[in-house]
Amino acid sequence: MFHDHPHVQITPVESGVFDITIDGKTARLKAGDSFYVPSGLWHGATCIEPGVLVDEFTPMRQEFVPA
Repeated sequence: MFHDHPHVQITPVESGVFDITIDGKTARLKAGDSFYVPSGLWHGATCIEPGVLVDEFTPMRQEFVPA
């Protein structure tokens, strides 16, 4: 699902294969790759082979922090 947010995002690909689209440009990433999403850009990921993405945000996203 494509979306945007005010947070900067850095995401390493821990495993699997994903098509990552950022601002209309798509790249196929695999384990060991990573991507950077500046604040406010439309982006999304499509899983090609099952795997894990590790999302990191700054500033911290409060909705992901347990109360």
